[in-house]
Amino acid sequence: MSGHILLAGGAEFGGRMAPADQRAIYLAGGSGTAVRIVPAAAAPDDNHIHAGSNGVRWFKSLGARDVLSLALTDRASADQPEIVSELRNARLIYLLGGFPAHLYRSLAGSLSWQAILDAHQAGAVIAGSSAGAMVMCGSFFDPRSGELLEGLNLLPDTCVLPHFKDFGRRWAETLRAELPQAILLGLEEGTAMINDGEQGKWTVYGGGRLTLLRPDARRIYTPGESFDLMK
Repeated sequence: MSGHILLAGGAEFGGRMAPADQRAIYLAGGSGTAVRIVPAAAAPDDNHIHAGSNGVRWFKSLGARDVLSLALTDRASADQPEIVSELRNARLIYLLGGFPAHLYRSLAGSLSWQAILDAHQAGAVIAGSSAGAMVMCGSFFDPRSGELLEGLNLLPDTCVLPHFKDFGRRWAETLRAELPQAILLGLEEGTAMINDGEQGKWTVYGGGRLTLLRPDARRIYTPGESFDLMK
């Protein structure tokens, strides 16, 4: 049985994200579970070490004991055996925010991405914030190039619009036109969604809102509310 998925809208590793990440730790097996952080999205501006360290401190502050930030920064490192092994044996894998196109190019077709899929199939929680959430979908918008790109497709027919209260909402009209049948997920900063409800329903966590844009409807969900993504 596949594990759970966490999608966050940005500003990870802050106080408002504690309920979501505590829930992810629980779903992954508790405080002793192996948490592995992928900082590749932060590599283009040389922020991967700092961002990864922030993640380690954050998860340890929530009670997790086995937390590492991996040296996965580009496509070459994504095929390194030691990194692949760490991911395959992890129970909670967190993809950081940053540059979505670089993160996609680092993971697509790599041994690390296959290891992440294997871990998820074995029950691991796969989490991502901002760029990390974007690339897990069927499609994602790259703000640097202005292009709509194919994602890693862990969640087909979806597209995350992070930082939705700030700049993400400005993408909605264009993406609705380019992806007329997709489900657009407008996630505000400090807000996450996890498929931890009954029969695969999703629950909203954090300090903001989720704006769910279907082809024929718009719904807003607040923390604690649950919904069926495919209905």
